[in-house]
Amino acid sequence: MGAKKVLVFLGSPRKNGNSALLAKRVMDAAKAAGAQVESFYLHGMNIKPCTACDACRRKDQKDCILKDDMTPLYAKLRKADVIVMVTPVYWFTVSAQTKLFMDRWYAMGGDKGYPFKGKRFGIVLTYGGEDAFSSGAVNALRTFQDALGYTGAEIVGMVHGSADKAGDIKKNKALLKEAYQLGKDLVA
Repeated sequence: MGAKKVLVFLGSPRKNGNSALLAKRVMDAAKAAGAQVESFYLHGMNIKPCTACDACRRKDQKDCILKDDMTPLYAKLRKADVIVMVTPVYWFTVSAQTKLFMDRWYAMGGDKGYPFKGKRFGIVLTYGGEDAFSSGAVNALRTFQDALGYTGAEIVGMVHGSADKAGDIKKNKALLKEAYQLGKDLVA
C-alpha cells in the first residue's frame, strides 16, 4: 500500500490564525510519517451554498450539479484516506466556511450511503474564552460527531483549545504536542 492521502480543510479566514497553526502541526506529523498531505483554504474558495434541489439524488447524477470550487473536491474526498477538519469556533459553532463546505457533502450520499464510511477524520478547533461549553466549542464538536457518525466515518481524535488573539496558541505547548500526535495517529 502506498502513502496515505491526507486532506486538510482550513475553515478560518485567517491563513495564519490559531487553528491554522494547530493544523500545521498535524500536517507536519503526517508528512513525517510518510503521508501525502494536501490542504485547502476554504475562505479563499468559491463554494456556493446547497440549494436543496436534490438533483444529486437522481440516478444519473454524481455529486452536486453546482459548478464551483467544490466540484474537484468530490473526487479528492472519495480518494482520501484521512480528512482533517480545522475551524475556529465562531458564534458558538463551526465557522461559516466550514459549515458551507460540510453542507455540500450532502451531494455525496444517497441510497448506497456516504463514501466517508470507514474514513479516518481528525478534528482541530480553537475558541475564545476558557471553557469549551460557554465558548460553543462543544457545539462545534457535536456538529462533527453527528455529521461524521451519520456518514459512518471514524473520528480518530479531536484537538481543541482556547486562544484569543492570532498566534496565542503558540503559548500552549501541550496542545501543540497533542496536535502533532493527532497527525501521527491519523496515518498510523
